[in-house]
Amino acid sequence: MKIDLTDTTSSKINKALVQGRRAIGTPAIGMVLTLVLVTDEENQYDALKAANDASREHPSRKLVVVKRVSRSPRDRAKARLDAEVRVGADAGTGETVVLRLYGDVIDHAQSVVLPLLLPDAPVVVWWPVNAPVNPAKDSLGKLAQRRVTDTYSAENPVEELTARADAYTPGDTDLSWTRITPWRSMVAAALDQVDCKVTSVEVEGEQHNPSCELLAMWLANRLRVPVRRGVSAGPGLTAVRMETSCGPIKLDRADGSLATLSIQGQPDRAVALKRRDTAELIAEELRRLDPDDTYAASLRFGVHRLGDGGRAALSAPAYATSSLASGSAATGESSGDSASSAATPATMPKKASPK
Repeated sequence: MKIDLTDTTSSKINKALVQGRRAIGTPAIGMVLTLVLVTDEENQYDALKAANDASREHPSRKLVVVKRVSRSPRDRAKARLDAEVRVGADAGTGETVVLRLYGDVIDHAQSVVLPLLLPDAPVVVWWPVNAPVNPAKDSLGKLAQRRVTDTYSAENPVEELTARADAYTPGDTDLSWTRITPWRSMVAAALDQVDCKVTSVEVEGEQHNPSCELLAMWLANRLRVPVRRGVSAGPGLTAVRMETSCGPIKLDRADGSLATLSIQGQPDRAVALKRRDTAELIAEELRRLDPDDTYAASLRFGVHRLGDGGRAALSAPAYATSSLASGSAATGESSGDSASSAATPATMPKKASPK
């Protein structure tokens, strides 16, 4: 069911939500959070579709904030709020309100959104495009426990990582980091099978793909070895190659879906490592809303320290199994324990897990 409201208020929108729920025969809907999407008209359809798909796992109230640019000075001077209320099948699992802001109300989006937040429920703000330099200080970002950006959509994605590191606040995260969760899990699992010293690493992928830099920074921060960033035709991340005292370990993915894991002395194995869509990424981020300390440590490592530029700042080679396979570093979870273990270089080998 859809209800269109023109030149409306937050109070009228709340009444429309109640009216819509009663009309479809479900006056009460169990929702676990409020997801605020801040986007433009061009990208709002794809962003909302991804959020609706993610809501199957996380029933939520989705507030889509679209800031409309008025064409004339006269229109820009007039503040107006239009809304489209969706409940039932049109809203995924939960409720959806598309808010279109005009004129001066654009600068006061938080005043529009605040009365529409679910009471006593966490708030997540997601910028699919055009994220602010400092999400935590943005007027909408201040309302949220978790702030999700996507540096892949930036004009200069790799440079944007440096800006994200400078402005990082606990609760910030980025979908470029979420994209590498399967890679981190697979690399950690591979190193858990050997007792070897890692001496160097190469991460290969598309030139303007910030996920490659984030994976490289994570490996450099955890293993304390030089990590080189290589460039390939893609798609996305294509390979991680590690030189160890036991021989090379390679994880190659040429087609974007199936990878080959090669470990010295073992037969090659095909592993599923497909590229995930945005809905899967958002669903993963909504599973845990506490600060991601592993992401923070990797981000703050710094792009400029990759390769030879970071050699002097790194310690002696680390033992593979004791650096990556601890806590959330291997699984993609975000606990403080993993951050503390990441800060201390491994000094003793750990026995491989029984298979």
